[in-house]
Amino acid sequence: MVARSRRGALSRPGLDPAQIIRERALSDGFDAIGFASSEAGPQAGEQLAEFLAEGRHGDMGWLADRATQRALPQALWPDARSVIALGVNYGPTRDPMELLDRPERGAVSVYARGRDYHDVLKKRLRVLARWIHEEFQTEVKLFVDTAPVMEKPLAARAGIGWQGKHTNLVSRQFGSWLFLGEIYTAIDLTPDAPMADHCGSCRACLDVCPTKAFDGPRRIDARRCISYLTIEHKGHIPAELRPLMGNHIYGCDDCLAICPWNKYASMTSDPDLMSKLELDAPRLADFALLDDAAFREVFSGSPVKRTGRDRFIRNVLIAIGNSNQPGLATRAEALLDDPSPLVRAMAVWALSRLIDGAAFQRLKTRRLQGETDGDVRTEWETCGSGK
Repeated sequence: MVARSRRGALSRPGLDPAQIIRERALSDGFDAIGFASSEAGPQAGEQLAEFLAEGRHGDMGWLADRATQRALPQALWPDARSVIALGVNYGPTRDPMELLDRPERGAVSVYARGRDYHDVLKKRLRVLARWIHEEFQTEVKLFVDTAPVMEKPLAARAGIGWQGKHTNLVSRQFGSWLFLGEIYTAIDLTPDAPMADHCGSCRACLDVCPTKAFDGPRRIDARRCISYLTIEHKGHIPAELRPLMGNHIYGCDDCLAICPWNKYASMTSDPDLMSKLELDAPRLADFALLDDAAFREVFSGSPVKRTGRDRFIRNVLIAIGNSNQPGLATRAEALLDDPSPLVRAMAVWALSRLIDGAAFQRLKTRRLQGETDGDVRTEWETCGSGK
């Protein structure tokens, strides 16, 4: 028998709804789950406001557009009483840092090597949310990254883990490798205790960052972050940061991969999240050949596709310029005729680092006069005499 509570939810005498939902979520393919009240969270809001006020979000204007709703779940949905935070393990099969010693290859972030996790998680969240709606006769709303939800602070409040110094969630069981999603519900669920911060004095994640994007624990400047630069940034990447990016062509896992808590993590066994790009597969020489159609085919179903071919090839050319592989110069030179100024500019930069000064000057003499884009012309004029 079920009885209607004063808040309109259904309850089963003697059974904790949170425990019922926990068991269901784990059986539905989630690896972690926790519960939090929808009312708290002022500290996260204050940190977001500071982050935005200092301009550390770069050109991610969407972060500022709905800042109040991000900070307070009830500002996003007034009927929200509880937040169900959920995680799925995406632990890699090998240490992502290994690839950084192979400059002829392109390093793609672990999260982007399989199917788009937004699609994977959203499908599972819909199944669970529908069951909660029917089982407890309550309204629910689900979110996966794309809505104005502060996922990491919510997951920390729900006891799934804690926010590490790299700003990402750290779990004692899954290290830094959890995809997060949330279900807001209109019923009161017993909240879990937040997990204590176990980072201690460790600062490995801060020190490993190639571009020094951290100016302190949990203080990241997105404008220097390789993940932001290779994924979110739409324009030319600042010249002073390019040499620091190494062979990262989509995202960066360095601060995640170095985390000591990963020693307790296990690789994912989820077929939807297993790597579609094998560790040895992404050769820069092959990626540089991709036109728009080929790019869309290669990255069909992958989050990489959302960046678009031109930005991706921009990243590839920066990696080529950092490769110290003169044989890749032919790939860069072929892209001097690319329709995209973003690509042509980085082809110039890559060539300036791969060929000798005399050869670069001959190319400059031949190409500069016919170049109509101001940014590309600037690259020709400022890259100097090559190596």
